Amino acid sequence: MANTSDIRKGLCIKYNHDIFKIIEFLHVKPGKGPAFVRTKLKSVTTGKVIDNTFSAGHKIEDVRVETHKFQYLYSEGSTYHFMNTDDYSQIQLQVEALDTPELLKEGEIVTILINTEDNMPLSVEMPVHVILEIVKTEPGVKGNTATNATKPAIVETGASINVPLFINEGDKIRIDTDKGNYQERIKE
Repeated sequence: MANTSDIRKGLCIKYNHDIFKIIEFLHVKPGKGPAFVRTKLKSVTTGKVIDNTFSAGHKIEDVRVETHKFQYLYSEGSTYHFMNTDDYSQIQLQVEALDTPELLKEGEIVTILINTEDNMPLSVEMPVHVILEIVKTEPGVKGNTATNATKPAIVETGASINVPLFINEGDKIRIDTDKGNYQERIKE
């Protein structure tokens, strides 16, 4: 058993007869009244995201998890196939277990959280950033750079990302997987 002071991003807890992963949290200490923790929880079984508030000191039942490195192989519809990099065993996960499947490139190494009680995979943690190639974007118009203007671009995985006007087709860019934002252009 843990309490609200142990809450952190990525912690898996049992709540309402389901297992949830904490994706956001905020400790709040108002000037009047008791402290509390505002959380955003994502169900690892359904992918549904809920908001919940725990009072300070509230007991929560955490789930013991192990992390393993897996390589993303391919997807078939809503099923994603991964291979363990240690023993080469393969597992299949539904799209709900992934936070940003649209940024997942074949061969990418991810961390999969596995429940130690029943050895079932809970969720997939993406790397902090991924490097993807731009496959389609409009050319930037010269003189249109007075402000931080952006344009939509399609990357090799099919995701649409807003990028600065100087980015062209064929450029490789670094994308923050947490927010899905452009970070920088990669020079080769």
